[in-house]
Amino acid sequence: MLEILTSPQNPRYKQLKKLAESAATRRELGQTLLDGEHLLAAALDAGVRPRVVLTPLDAPMHRLLARCAAVEHIQLAPALFNALSPVKTPTGVLALIDIPAAVPPASSPFCVLLEAIQDPGNLGTMLRSAAAAGVGVAYLSPQCADAWSPRVLRAGMGAHFTMQIIEHADLCVVARQFDGAVCAAELDASQTLYQIDLHGAVAFAVGNEGAGLSPELCAAASVRFSIPMPGQVESLNAAAALAVCLFERVRQKG
Repeated sequence: MLEILTSPQNPRYKQLKKLAESAATRRELGQTLLDGEHLLAAALDAGVRPRVVLTPLDAPMHRLLARCAAVEHIQLAPALFNALSPVKTPTGVLALIDIPAAVPPASSPFCVLLEAIQDPGNLGTMLRSAAAAGVGVAYLSPQCADAWSPRVLRAGMGAHFTMQIIEHADLCVVARQFDGAVCAAELDASQTLYQIDLHGAVAFAVGNEGAGLSPELCAAASVRFSIPMPGQVESLNAAAALAVCLFERVRQKG
C-alpha cells in the first residue's frame, strides 16, 4: 500500500517527527526510525520486519524496497523526508520498526557495562565496537543516551541487531551477579590491561570521559587495570578506550 504525505500538519507525519526527535515517544510507542539503507539492510538480515518504509516523493525506486514488498510504503515530499533524517545528506530510505524486546540471557561470557555515556555518537560507536568484538550483551545505565535514537543507531551501524541491549540497568547489580571478571579501567591501577587474563567470562565497565566510573561501580568491579599511554595526553576518549579493551580480549582469546 502506498501513501503520499506532503503536509507537515498531517497527523501521521507529526507522529513520525516525534519518533525522530523524542526519546519519550520512542519509549511510549516502542518504535524508532532507521535512517539509511545500511541500517535497513542490517535489520532485514536480522529478521526485523519494518512496519513502514519511507522514501522521498518522485525518487527512483530504492533497491531495498524489493525486500519489503509486503510492507506499507509512504512517499514524503523531499523537505518532509529530509526533516526526519538526522543527517544533512539522507540516503533516500527510512524505516519505522518496533524496537526489539530486550531479553537478557541467563549468562553471557562477554559483556559491556556502559555508565552515563550521554553522547549519542560515542554510545553508538561503543556498541559498534562491542558488536565487532563479539559482545553478547550491552548493559546501559539510566543516565546513558537513548540507545534507539536515530543518531545512536547510525553510529552503531547495525550493532543493535547483533546483540542484546539492556537499557536502564542497575550496573552494580549486574556486576555483582556476573559470573566472571568485571574489569574497570583506573588511571592509577597497579596492573595494565596487557597484564590481566581475559580468557574467561569478561565484562568491561566504562564510564564517560568527564566523570569516569562511579565509586559504586568501581567497588563492584573485581579487576582494575590501566591502559598504558606513553603519549602526552591524560586520557582516551571513552569509545576508544573501550575498543582497546575489547580487542585485547579478542587477541588473548586468539
